[in-house]
Amino acid sequence: MKIAIGNDHAAGELKPVIVDCIKALGHEVIDIGVAPGEAVDYPIPGEKVGRLVASKEADLGVLICGTGVGISLAANKVKGIRAAVCSDTATARLVREHNDANVISIGARIVGSELAKDIVTTFLTTDFSGEERHQRRIDLISSIEENFGNS
Repeated sequence: MKIAIGNDHAAGELKPVIVDCIKALGHEVIDIGVAPGEAVDYPIPGEKVGRLVASKEADLGVLICGTGVGISLAANKVKGIRAAVCSDTATARLVREHNDANVISIGARIVGSELAKDIVTTFLTTDFSGEERHQRRIDLISSIEENFGNS
């Protein structure tokens, strides 16, 4: 799979650890983040990763900022993106199984590097369950996205 990764300055140290983890799992990395010591406003990489995933240039996305929240909010503005902030492996598994999340977001100031690797590994090795109840709910979310402002 092709995995897009993006980060802001708060995650400059964690990103190389996550890139190595993704590559060790056998995936190709599309790195649009910044290096340690470089600065960028988190909406920029959030949107870029969202667009790469939405356009199918990347299969899934990984975002990292201080808390994981701001960058995920930016990604979620891209049509078709379901980005979820995860601080534990159970959430990473469930957002894939139940919500078919296509982008994960991690807080570099919230989780350590070993847990971050476990979260990313869980996310990338878990598939959507395909259960009707979960698909129905994803369809409802997509309907909101399609119809917002049209009422």
